[in-house]
Amino acid sequence: MLSLMSQYTVLMNENSHPLYIKPIKALTFGEALFDIIRGSAHLGGAPLNLAAHLAKLGAKPAVITAVGRDELGEKLISQAEAMGIDTSYILTDEKRPTGTVTVELQAEGIPVFTINKDVAWDAITPGEKEFEALFEEEWDVFCFGTLAQRTEENRKTLQRLFSEIKANNFFYDVNLRTGNYKKEWILSSLEYTTILKLNEEEATTISCMLSGTSGTCTPLTSYKAFCRLIIEKYPEISVICISRGHRGAAVYHKGVYEEVGTTPVEVADTVGAGDAFSAGFLYTYLSGYEVSKAASIACLLGTYVASKPGSVPEYSKKLMEKLKAQGLNLSLIKT
Repeated sequence: MLSLMSQYTVLMNENSHPLYIKPIKALTFGEALFDIIRGSAHLGGAPLNLAAHLAKLGAKPAVITAVGRDELGEKLISQAEAMGIDTSYILTDEKRPTGTVTVELQAEGIPVFTINKDVAWDAITPGEKEFEALFEEEWDVFCFGTLAQRTEENRKTLQRLFSEIKANNFFYDVNLRTGNYKKEWILSSLEYTTILKLNEEEATTISCMLSGTSGTCTPLTSYKAFCRLIIEKYPEISVICISRGHRGAAVYHKGVYEEVGTTPVEVADTVGAGDAFSAGFLYTYLSGYEVSKAASIACLLGTYVASKPGSVPEYSKKLMEKLKAQGLNLSLIKT
């Protein structure tokens, strides 16, 4: 795992927060697919959703993934480009189809996923030319999750990226999907993480893994104690962010544990809300703001997306005004 110092020129806003005048460069790795929700196809996959929301905020995201040589693959690349995502590292698989997921919405818009297997993003295997191009770049953050690690091919690719990519931060969104994760994948991922994001259920799952009580796992009673346990076992992790739905979020940084609230909304569906949360947190934190401010922005974006159908809805004028009122620098957004 290599790190670097970005050569950014920095300005200070009226609250003495550093504001980078060059866009944040983010690279995401993993699944890119279409979510089939109530019969309609929506661009999806956490890495792609994250990149799309980062682009909406003014970042420069790229995605490493794979699509099939089919109509859906062409549509995915076209839509990703239209969203401002660099598609240079999206591979085309000659044998496997573009991934799809059937999403059934339960009470309060909670999604249940049926994730098809043996699809293009199950084999994200760049050639040497693509690897060399990736390793020549300097990234502010490399983002990855758990789902794409379900295949050996992807785990090998991810290990090479961990070893050779030049990135300031390694962001792990745990994002567990039933039947698509193993303890060893998660614990191995934590070894390379500098910023950890997870939800309440995932925090409980990992706590039980670390304590060896997976068979009798009970909900956490102290997120602060959990964060301390994580930092003790994985000292490279500098920031932990726990999304808590309508209860807001909890963050841990430099020994300080904080909780931030959020405003309840009427939920349309929660597909993509966690990815919007991640984008808001990353963009704000990497722009130089405190973790509590980053968590507040994350909650604002996450609840907004939960109130709208689809994983990457258009940002309303009212939302943009709220983000600006929070002090977020949005000068790099292309209009």
